[in-house]
Amino acid sequence: MIATGAKKIDEDSSVSNIVTADYRTADVFRKYGIEFCCGGKLPLKTVCEIKDLNIDVIKKELEESSRTICLPNSLKFEDWGIDFLTDYIVNVHHQYLKKALPDTRNELERFTESHGDRFHYLPDLLKIFIDLSSYTLPHLQQEESIIFPYIRQIFHAYSNMESYAALLVRTLRKPVENVMNHENESLTTLLYQMRHLTRNYTAPERACTSHRVVFSKLLEIDNDLVQHLYLENNILFPGAIAMEKELLERND
Repeated sequence: MIATGAKKIDEDSSVSNIVTADYRTADVFRKYGIEFCCGGKLPLKTVCEIKDLNIDVIKKELEESSRTICLPNSLKFEDWGIDFLTDYIVNVHHQYLKKALPDTRNELERFTESHGDRFHYLPDLLKIFIDLSSYTLPHLQQEESIIFPYIRQIFHAYSNMESYAALLVRTLRKPVENVMNHENESLTTLLYQMRHLTRNYTAPERACTSHRVVFSKLLEIDNDLVQHLYLENNILFPGAIAMEKELLERND
C-alpha cells in the first residue's frame, strides 16, 4: 500500500468548500456539530472561534480524514497464499464495511427525511441501501465464522498433505459454492439497482453539499464491494474449490 500525503487545510476556506473538495471531511464537521451544507459559508477559522474549538486539532483531523491509501495496479492478489488473502479481506474490506454501512445508512436516512419531497428517488434509494446493509453485514459474519475458517482449514490440509482433508471437504464444501454462486449475486444485483437509481452516483445539477457527500459515500462503498467481490469470486473461492477437487481426487 502507498499512503499519499494528506491535503493541507486552509483555515480561511469556508467549511462548505472544504467538504466540496473532499467529502470525507464531512464526518469531522458533523462530529463537532459544524454545519457544512447550505449554512457552511463561514471560514473554518471563524467557525472554530465561534465554537471555541482548537483550530489546530480540527485541521489535523480534517487532514487525516482526507488521507488516501493507494494499492499499486501491479499487485498480484492471485499470488498471495489463501490464508493471507482471507486475512486481507477481513481486515481491509470487512472492517471498512462494518463501519461504513451503518454510518452511511444514518446519513442517507437524515438526508432522505429532509430532501425526500424534493428528490423523489431518495426513499427508493434508502430502501435499496437498507436491503444492501441488512444483507451484507450478516453475510460478513457468515464468512468470518464459517466460510473463511473452513477455507483456512483446507488450505493447511492441502499444504501439509493431511490425511483427514478429504473427509473435511466432503462434509463442508457446499457453503463455498453457495456463497460464490448465489449469495454474492444478490449483492451485485443491489449494487446495480443503486447505480441505476443514482445515475452512477451523479448528483443532480445544483445539488447541495450534503447530497454530494451522500453520493460520494455510496460510490466509495460500491467501489469497495466491487473489489471485495472480485477477490472472493475470482481468486479466493475458485482457489478453494480447486483445492477441494484435488483433495478429493487424492483420496479416490
